[in-house]
Amino acid sequence: MKEAVTDRFGRPMQDLRISVTDRCQFRCSYCMPKEIFGTDYAFLPKQELLSFDELEKVVKIFAEKGVKKVRITGGEPLMRPGLPELVRRIYAIDGIGDVGLTTNGVLLGHYAKELFEAGLTRVNVSLDAIDEELFRKMNGQGVPPQKVFRGIETALAFGFQVKVNMVVQRGVNEQEILPLARYCKEKGITLRFIEFMDVGNDNAWSYERVIPKTEILNILSEKYELAPVEKDYFGEVARRYKYGDSQEQVGFITSVSESFCSSCTRIRLSSDGKLFNCLFASEGRDLKQLLREGASEQELGDFITGNWRDRDDRYSDERWEQRKSGKKKINMSYIGG
Repeated sequence: MKEAVTDRFGRPMQDLRISVTDRCQFRCSYCMPKEIFGTDYAFLPKQELLSFDELEKVVKIFAEKGVKKVRITGGEPLMRPGLPELVRRIYAIDGIGDVGLTTNGVLLGHYAKELFEAGLTRVNVSLDAIDEELFRKMNGQGVPPQKVFRGIETALAFGFQVKVNMVVQRGVNEQEILPLARYCKEKGITLRFIEFMDVGNDNAWSYERVIPKTEILNILSEKYELAPVEKDYFGEVARRYKYGDSQEQVGFITSVSESFCSSCTRIRLSSDGKLFNCLFASEGRDLKQLLREGASEQELGDFITGNWRDRDDRYSDERWEQRKSGKKKINMSYIGG
C-alpha cells in the first residue's frame, strides 16, 4: 500500500530528482563558471557518492511513499560510470512509471544504445545556442555544438523522446530563440525555454538578464502561430504551447515571472546523499549517514516522510524577500537542475 505524503501546504511528494555526480565537462556561467570551478576544484571523491545499491534501496522507499517519477541529473550524469545499469535498476522498481535523464548531450551518442536497452525512453538535452561561436563561448570549454547535435540525432534514431532545454539570458543568447525553435520544430523536438534563475551563489544573476516568458512568446509569435495547451497533471512545471500548423510544442519554465511553487512536487537527492526540498535550498538533510549507519527501511522511510512533511519552501513566491536576507543557496551543479 503506497503512502501519500504531503508537505505543510498539501503538496504531494511525487517526483524524485537524483544527482549522480557533481562533475561536468562544461563550465556554463550560470551553473559552473570556470572562475570558480577551475582545474584545481575539489569535486566529491568516489567514496562520498551514493553507490548504485544505495540509490536503488532509496528509490524503492521513495516509491513506497508515492514517488512515481525519477529524473537522473548531475553535474553531467553520463560522466558517472555504468549509468545504464542504474537506469535498469530504477526502471525495475515497482511504482516507478517514468524515468528521465537530463544531459548536455556530449556523451549521449555514445551511451544511447545502452540507455535505451536499459529502459530509458526520455532525455532532456541542455542546449543554449546553435551558433557555433556562441555555443563554444557559453559552455566555457570550446566544445562545438555538433557534438550535441550528434547525440540528439542518435537518440532520435533509437526512438527516444527528446526535449531541448534552453536557458535564455538577455544580452547573451536571446538571438538564438528563433533559430533554436526552428531547429527543434524541424526535428520534432519539444523546446523548453527556461527563465534565467538565481540558483546557487556564483552565476552573477540579475533580474535585468531575465527574459520572461511573455517576451519570448512575443518573439516566437512573430514567426509562428501558437496556442496554449492544458496541463497534463498536477505538478507539471512547463507551460506549453502548440504550433498551429503541427503537433510540435514549445514550453516555458517560468520560475521568475510566473511562480509555480504552489504545485511543486519535487524532492532532490544530491550525489552525496542529502535531501533538498527546493532547488533554491540553503541546506539539505543527510540521508547517506543513516544509510551507512545501517538504518532499517522503516527508519529511512520515516526520515524521508518527516523531511517532506516539514517542508514549507516556496522560494520563487518569496524571491525578493529571500534575496534581501542574503542566505546562501546550494549550487545547481551539486543538486541538479
